Amino acid sequence: MDFEKRIREMKELKLEARIENLPQVLKFIDGELEESGCSMKNQMKIDMAVEELYVNIAHYAYRDDIGDATIRFSCDGESAMITLIDSGIFYDPLQKDDPDVSLSAEERQIGGLGIYMVKNSMDDVKYEYSNNQNITTITKSLK
Repeated sequence: MDFEKRIREMKELKLEARIENLPQVLKFIDGELEESGCSMKNQMKIDMAVEELYVNIAHYAYRDDIGDATIRFSCDGESAMITLIDSGIFYDPLQKDDPDVSLSAEERQIGGLGIYMVKNSMDDVKYEYSNNQNITTITKSLK
C-alpha cells in the first residue's frame, strides 16, 4: 500500500494534549497493534516512541495553554504507521543533535535522549510542518 493511501485510511484519536490522557493514547495504539498481529517486542518499542512523542506534545507544544493532539494509526499487514499531530509551536524533533551516548549521564547535556531512542527504535521517522501543524510519523515493522 502506498504512503498516500495509508494516510487516507488511518484510524484516528483526537484528544486534549494532557499528560493524564497518555493511558488513552497507549490503549488506542495497543488495541490497533494487537489487532494487527504486532510482536510484543515491537509493540513495546512503538509504545515507548509514542509515549515520548506524545509527552513532548503535552509538555511543550502549547506552552501554558492546552491544545489538541491527534494520533493516527495505519497498518498494511507488514508495518504500523503512527502519526502524531499538534497545532502548537513549531518544533522539528529530528533537527535536534543526537546526544553523545559515549559520555556518562553526568557529562551529557540534558535533553534529546528520548528523541534519539525514537529514531533508533523505529524503522522510519518523518517530520513535516504543514498548515501550522507539527506532524511526526513513525513506522515500525510488525514482526
